[in-house]
Amino acid sequence: MLQDIMATEPNIDMASVESHEMSVYILRLTIAGKQGVVYEKSTQRLKVFRSIEQVRSTLGRCIVAKAELIHRSPFDEMVGNPQSNNIMVLPFSIHSNV
Repeated sequence: MLQDIMATEPNIDMASVESHEMSVYILRLTIAGKQGVVYEKSTQRLKVFRSIEQVRSTLGRCIVAKAELIHRSPFDEMVGNPQSNNIMVLPFSIHSNV
């Protein structure tokens, strides 16, 4: 749950940010070998982030060993091709130097 992460500030092995459509990001974390998607406690729904900066702000006080941005291209769906693994994975830093 998002609130638990912000309250306990755990050490995070991997933060995977999945880009969906424009300005919709889902956060998947691996903590102590266990992986899960971040949920909003009050609604029991996926926490949707609207920017990478919002993800950075949320995890800013946590120690994050590795972070990646995952982008699935909609190209195949747009042109009617069968679904493919047209995925781009990019490393990024949670702690921006800007």
